[in-house]
Amino acid sequence: MEGLMQQKLILEDRMKSPARVLQEIADKNQLDVQRKEFASFMDQNDPLKDFRKRFAYPKNGTLKGTDPALANPEDDSLYLCSQAMGLKPRTADREVQSILERWGGSGVQMYFHEPVPALYSDRYGRESLGRLVGADPCSVVLMNSLTVNLHLLMLSFYQPTPQRYKIVIEAETFPSDRYAMVSQAELRGYSPEEAVIEIHRREGERTIRNEDVIELLEREGSSIAVVCMSGVHYCTGQKFDMAAITRAGRKAGCMVGWDLAHAIGNVNLELDNWGVDFAFWGANKYLNSGPGGVGGAYVNKRHNGSRIPSLRGWFSNKEATRLQMKHRCDLDDGVDSFRLSSPSSLLIPIVLASLKIFDEAGMPRLLEKQYLLTGYLELLIKSHLGSNGLPVRAEIVTPEDVNQRGCQLSLVFNTSLTQVLQELTKRGVVCDVRPPNVMRVTPSPLYNTFSDVHTFVSIIKDILATCRPDNIPEESCP
Repeated sequence: MEGLMQQKLILEDRMKSPARVLQEIADKNQLDVQRKEFASFMDQNDPLKDFRKRFAYPKNGTLKGTDPALANPEDDSLYLCSQAMGLKPRTADREVQSILERWGGSGVQMYFHEPVPALYSDRYGRESLGRLVGADPCSVVLMNSLTVNLHLLMLSFYQPTPQRYKIVIEAETFPSDRYAMVSQAELRGYSPEEAVIEIHRREGERTIRNEDVIELLEREGSSIAVVCMSGVHYCTGQKFDMAAITRAGRKAGCMVGWDLAHAIGNVNLELDNWGVDFAFWGANKYLNSGPGGVGGAYVNKRHNGSRIPSLRGWFSNKEATRLQMKHRCDLDDGVDSFRLSSPSSLLIPIVLASLKIFDEAGMPRLLEKQYLLTGYLELLIKSHLGSNGLPVRAEIVTPEDVNQRGCQLSLVFNTSLTQVLQELTKRGVVCDVRPPNVMRVTPSPLYNTFSDVHTFVSIIKDILATCRPDNIPEESCP
């Protein structure tokens, strides 16, 4: 086997389940897909295997709550939590130290010195970001944090009228997004109960149907000003059909924006082709750029020159006239007009260190590995943690359709997860829980392995064997 990439059918025929592809690989090589030897074989033939070395992997001994008797302090932890916090690129230390030394050695002159002069640090990363979100590089920029960018964009794109004033979001969206939409409606004098429309799951279902979103836009589109949903739902891991929803929203005359916090670096994005109006994201998850890292924003080029209302700051000026200190802002165009102030010179290099790794790995290869890696997790969970007469079991909430998910699988259990999470932590396993009963497990194709997945399922299977079933509320997410 020359490598997983010879499996061209992975991207060419997404109708074939990853379980079937994995079984075909196992059969071809006379291996048992359920056994550790198969996972080791997949790791040995993984063309992306060396990228794991590019990240600082937490050791069991550095994590709180691990038990030395159950997890060797010197061994790497089993990290499956990139949906909450990506791992640190090893080069980040050197890049930040370089900035500190340049500051110490040149003072104010660091504003102009390469690499990454402080005054022009927002120039950088555009090409890489454009590739990740499927956009012209001039349409994207590193700036601020996610919620700040959300507010800045909504202040411009949410221009309510007495006839068209509603905002559409998904129910159970990440709380800060809901807070932002509620406050945007209130700032314009509207009651959030009337202005903010939440798309709900159907009764008895775990995720939201794309057709329900589209049906709402077709039915009530004339009263909707902005559609602003998550590309990938933070709790269920569901990837929405961004192309179809954007198309329906624009046809109804709405502005369409996307929160890409759990989508960028995780799933295929084509913002320009889809006709998205605006988007925003943070960089601490799949972009591996640290807590509070610099976020990003996108504005479609068709809005260039429209001079939509916006807040302004020093960096809203065109770069060529930024230092002229004009009385009137020489407003830049497109997404650059939304910049307000200088990005952090200490945080930009961390994002750039991660983007370099993405450029080297390439999203097509990452998506191919993700297809198999998350598929392997799905296969083993169904085989070992599904019903099968087990008193305590797990059910996958995330859609089975690989076109409706990324790396993350969300699991619901018929037992309290407090004990389960404690036992996982003792063994050096890092994932997280969303009350009342959702566990998010995320193997990242950049640094997780098939052996990681096999080990995780073996560990949690043993833990569940010691648990008792409980009555758990039906709701899968808060």
